[in-house]
Amino acid sequence: MKLKTLMMSGAATALILSATTASAEELRFWTTEEQPERLALQEQMAADFSEASGHSVDVIPVTESDLGTRATAAYAAGDLPDVIYHTLQYALPWAEAGILDTDAATDVIEALGADTFAPGALNMAATMDGYASVPVDGWTQMIVYRSDLFEEAGLAPPNTYANVIAAIEALHNPPEMYGFVAATKIDENFMSQVLEHVFLANGVSPVGPDGVQPLDEAATIEVLEFYKAIAEASPPGDLYWDQSRSLYFAGDAAMIIWSPFILDELAGLRDSAPPTINDDPTSTDLAAATGIVTNFAGPSNPDGAAWGDIRYFGITSDASTDAAMEFVEYSLSEGYGATLAIAPEGKFPVRRGTADNPTEFSDLWATLDVGVDRRAPMGDLYAQEMIDEIVGGLDVAQRWGVEDGQLAAASKIINSQVINRLVREYIDGERDAAATVAELNDAIASVE
Repeated sequence: MKLKTLMMSGAATALILSATTASAEELRFWTTEEQPERLALQEQMAADFSEASGHSVDVIPVTESDLGTRATAAYAAGDLPDVIYHTLQYALPWAEAGILDTDAATDVIEALGADTFAPGALNMAATMDGYASVPVDGWTQMIVYRSDLFEEAGLAPPNTYANVIAAIEALHNPPEMYGFVAATKIDENFMSQVLEHVFLANGVSPVGPDGVQPLDEAATIEVLEFYKAIAEASPPGDLYWDQSRSLYFAGDAAMIIWSPFILDELAGLRDSAPPTINDDPTSTDLAAATGIVTNFAGPSNPDGAAWGDIRYFGITSDASTDAAMEFVEYSLSEGYGATLAIAPEGKFPVRRGTADNPTEFSDLWATLDVGVDRRAPMGDLYAQEMIDEIVGGLDVAQRWGVEDGQLAAASKIINSQVINRLVREYIDGERDAAATVAELNDAIASVE
């Protein structure tokens, strides 16, 4: 792992220096990064903060699926930890419930500089008066594609519906090469994520400011027709992340949609999932022949969207507020390299740099080692323009319902998998596009 010394922001320096004259606090920090090696890195970062500030930090692992119930119970008992590392889904609901101290989070963001954060990550946690939580890291879903084949065929990157269709027409030649590998297994969350990305790209959402809303018919028909086109350019069967990766790694697919956790595997750094495009499972040849797109646009939404998963530090209403703010600021300044190094392939820097060096943390992230059985810096594996695309997706990251405060309603719709089922039935020819939109609207309205 390559880490370099970082200069703290003036605000962070002032806060930590002030701790030497204030009483030391004992902070409790809940984290869902509970794998032993990731826990050890967080404990080391906490120890470094303790040495700098005088405050101690007890790093407490919490299973992600238990986080909601544990936080609710702790709030009722007046026994919340000081800081919680949490997923996007909790930011606004916890703020509304009184679990989070939004003033403290907003003060941290303003002290570090709101303009040093990725706008998409901030917007997802925005409240009427500030921010529910402080963005820490995130990732955006990607269209992964064979840039070498695109260049040979004179194709534009697959950043629009039209460009994807053009690439399919040029490159689809089964069984040697499938144009795409679309998600079609309806009971897999993978299909839900891919579909949401494709709907967002065309500006279509099942929720609005007032809750559940009918899908726009014309724009949704465009979504359905596009998804059917990429499904028809895919192998038959119930497809999900496994087939997508396997076919791409074998050199049998021109495009897939995947998370950035594919990036180390793509470069031959994980023995359990090696590229098989040639006889060397450690080869970086496929990584060198790959491009990625994060911001993707449909015809009704030319600005496009990226599907993002952001994680936050929430300062709770029971916290030792000043010390908790110091810890969060440290974790996003002097300690940010250690924070991102927990799993750099899935922890893109939502804070890009400082006022003095706007790309400081983005540049640092590219030097952090990724991989399992072998390790290498991301910047050694992928070109700078690809690094820029990876990180840049967080600027426009979106999710259904976040902007309108309706994430909970959107999540219920997604978890019901009715969209997966009805889209699959349309792909299989059970009804036409207009009838499918009507079925979707009826099904969405009935989700409780």
